[in-house]
Amino acid sequence: MTFRELNLNTPLINALDDLAVVNPTSIQSKVFSVVMSGKDVLGIAQTGTGKTFAYLLPCLRQWKFAKHGNPQILVVVPTRELVVQVAEEARKLGKYMNILVGGVYGGANINTQAIKIGSGLDVLVATPGRLLDLILKGALNTKHVKHLIIDEVDEMLTLGFRYQLNSILELLPKKRQNLMFSATLTDEVENILGTYFNFPAKIEAAPTGTPLENISQVIYRVPNFYTKVNLLELMLLQQAEMNKVLVFTGSRKLADDLFDQMAPKFAEQVAVIHSNKSQNQRFRTVDSFQKGEIRILIATDIIARGLDISEVSHVFNFDLPDEAETYIHRIGRTGRYDKRGEAISFVLLKDWTFLAAIESLMKMRIEELALPDNLIISDVLTDDEQPKVFMKEISVLKPAVESIGPAFHAKSEKNLKTNYTIRRKDKLKAKYKKPKTRGQKPTKRPK
Repeated sequence: MTFRELNLNTPLINALDDLAVVNPTSIQSKVFSVVMSGKDVLGIAQTGTGKTFAYLLPCLRQWKFAKHGNPQILVVVPTRELVVQVAEEARKLGKYMNILVGGVYGGANINTQAIKIGSGLDVLVATPGRLLDLILKGALNTKHVKHLIIDEVDEMLTLGFRYQLNSILELLPKKRQNLMFSATLTDEVENILGTYFNFPAKIEAAPTGTPLENISQVIYRVPNFYTKVNLLELMLLQQAEMNKVLVFTGSRKLADDLFDQMAPKFAEQVAVIHSNKSQNQRFRTVDSFQKGEIRILIATDIIARGLDISEVSHVFNFDLPDEAETYIHRIGRTGRYDKRGEAISFVLLKDWTFLAAIESLMKMRIEELALPDNLIISDVLTDDEQPKVFMKEISVLKPAVESIGPAFHAKSEKNLKTNYTIRRKDKLKAKYKKPKTRGQKPTKRPK
């Protein structure tokens, strides 16, 4: 099937021709007709299967010009990087339709974003927190929203946007089409479907845990952090085909530590990105990696979901994730659009439980390769890898506190006196031992 066989109009066909996109992916072909029918949709698809075009194409096909200038298509995504990406894809598809596209996210000036919305938009892409702020501020009129798309909803809930998402769904007009896309179907996702969706059609392009066919997966058993660094550097130096490499670490600290170790050898070829980096730096780094100016990008899971970085040759799991689904999302960064990719994981002794969960989810075993003969095995351990000495805590009973009575001191004798007023009559009586008066009052003379 080609896109020309779908019910697309000429402007969208021309835009796809400019992008040299001919054949729809599985999720794109399955979703299109259902969305065009007006039904609510839940799309289950892995990362890298073309979900963005799957919901943008039918929504743009149904878009009609309106003078009010308020958004008719609202896309909610979990991260600012994904806002930029989806907005850019919408602009490419709407190139010949004269539509206005805007993106809003936290960390930028909300007043500037309010002015942008006020000037008129047809498609708005937003993170849930900033979208709710703009609605409550009165800067966004939502009564004309016809299509609501919630992308990466499972990741959105994981990041703690449950309250914002529920509030947004309550504030939008009741008469609208809801489209939700997720890589996994959790209880929380089911709860949103039952509360806000109207008998949604479930479309599954690839079940969760299905390994992508274009990705070969291998593991190496390594003893510690510095041996992993040595192995990664050795492979990068010996294999020139590793020209666009994503390296995932388990934390921001590990990402920075790995960058510090690799920077002396790879200089301008390596960069790091995580949530502690500034917004502009994250955008510049991803853009440089996309253009091929950076060969190695060290990252946390902030970009494991949603970002469409093309032609990633290799994905390294420098640290194996503790959730099996996260592994699927990570390796989905390579082997995209019918191209081959490789996923290489370094496994510590403590990671074998995580590896077993990953293999159970995928229903397959991942091939283990022997370490290279020329690899330097380090015996240096990081602070976190140092063996912990646990000493038995002996509780010592505290001596009993003697009763020392109430928490106040008795008054001294001089302070025991009671203050009271002595009448003059009583003073004279005490002085003269008998009552004293000022004399008899004169009586009135008889008339």
